[in-house]
Amino acid sequence: MAFYVQGVPIGYMAVMLAVLASMGGFIFGYDTGQISDILLMDDFLLRFGTCTSATDASQCHFSDVRAGLIVALLSIGTLIGALLGAKTADVLGRRRAMTAECIVFTIGVIVQLTSFHAWPQFAVGRLISGLGVGALSAAVPMYQAETAPPQIRGTLTATYQLFITFGILVAYCISIGTRHISGSGSWRTVVGISILWALILGVGILFMPESPRWLAAHGQFDKAKISLARARGIPAHEAESNWKVHREVADMRAAIEQESKLQATWMDCFRPQKKQLYRTLLVMTLQMFQQLTGANYFFYYGATVFQSVGIQDSFVTQIILGAVNFGCTFGGMYVMERYGRRMPLMVGGVWQSAWLFVFAAAGTAKDPQVNPGIGKLMIVSACLFILGYAMTWAPGIWILTGETFPTRTRSMQAALAAGSNWLWNFLLAFFTPFIVKAIKFRYGFVFAACNLTGAVIVYFFLYESSDLSLEDVDIMYCDPRVKPWTSRSWAPEGFTSRADVAETKKADKGFVGMEEARMERNAVNGNGYPTEKVSNGSGEVDQAETV
Repeated sequence: MAFYVQGVPIGYMAVMLAVLASMGGFIFGYDTGQISDILLMDDFLLRFGTCTSATDASQCHFSDVRAGLIVALLSIGTLIGALLGAKTADVLGRRRAMTAECIVFTIGVIVQLTSFHAWPQFAVGRLISGLGVGALSAAVPMYQAETAPPQIRGTLTATYQLFITFGILVAYCISIGTRHISGSGSWRTVVGISILWALILGVGILFMPESPRWLAAHGQFDKAKISLARARGIPAHEAESNWKVHREVADMRAAIEQESKLQATWMDCFRPQKKQLYRTLLVMTLQMFQQLTGANYFFYYGATVFQSVGIQDSFVTQIILGAVNFGCTFGGMYVMERYGRRMPLMVGGVWQSAWLFVFAAAGTAKDPQVNPGIGKLMIVSACLFILGYAMTWAPGIWILTGETFPTRTRSMQAALAAGSNWLWNFLLAFFTPFIVKAIKFRYGFVFAACNLTGAVIVYFFLYESSDLSLEDVDIMYCDPRVKPWTSRSWAPEGFTSRADVAETKKADKGFVGMEEARMERNAVNGNGYPTEKVSNGSGEVDQAETV
């Protein structure tokens, strides 16, 4: 069964596998959202905080170091897991790797559940869970990008971020429902439900098709054709004869044969040839700036932040922020598909910076605890910041992580990019309590400057990769004629524009006819770049080699 996008058939299986794999993002979002509220629960404070009363939670508190470690050790685990996840995904395959990582995550949850009075055990449990979450963060976007049709790759890959926001929102809702349960059930219920999410992903993903590019990289071209056919809405028995499947597998085979001449190593990620170093550093930097937008300042410590502005029930405010984050991510899926990657990220950076400036200026000008109007302005500013973040930087960076790198080194470069995200995630989670104590709401000015810097980096360094196959994205980055700010007009050899690519695929002329049309419109020089037809001034047309 299939539906059509840009006149091209898309299989429902492509949507199903993207949604199911995105449970990896849901698991991370749920773990991110739960800890902010758990830190305020009475039983958790009495068990793991520093208390002057054995029964009155209001007499308990967490030191900055203890709170930072409980929150941030998850991020250390995710950093290590992301780096190990690359090799795991290459050896086991994308699907089986996700199942193994769900098992690791579950072990960490069990360690947390069996904590009674030792906060280091709870923190170590979050560290172990982080190993699984980090490995999933490398495997899931890669699996989605390698399997999704180019016409909706941005949308399907963005479901990872959508499910992160959904997980955060669900954690907030469950927390507000369990906070009044007597005893440890208040927080153990929130933590224990995590096992259900891991079970859904770990078992369900085994019923989805394997990544066709992973299959092709391991010489299983027949299986790669069947996997592609299922994602394109083409019956499996037609996989061998269908020209669309044939062409995609042919592109994969050509790319893999070229890449297989050298065995991929971690050092290949940092070689300047074919802009490998450029792409590795670019996406690692963008992942860093995704953290430096300041979003996790609200997600990790939001309940505490809104208590400080005089909100009586900060749990409710958290749900409002989570709902804005989740709802606006749907808009982000449309924006990233409709307007590409570069423009949304640049506009988003400016928008986010503006509202963070308002947030910080308001909180600095007057004490929000004695000025209710200022507190409300800060909440509105935070919501509008989250609106922009959810529609641009939140989904956009994970899309780029899946589609920027070549097949041979994609898993390793994706792992390095995800590792950059988790490293900065840890630094912000751990040091935020200390920074807030020193500069209070002026912290927002720091994030505002970082958002503007991220927008500038996107303009000068990021290539527009929307609407292209992963193989064509690789070719574009290697084309010396293309600059980031002109990359939107670049099209694969044989096509006049990216819109022409979609129109040609709509025609469904047959694989041979399509290739003949490509060769008629563009000749190819010895370097593999297209030649251009230029007028010689007498009405005739000569071939001019493009350098």
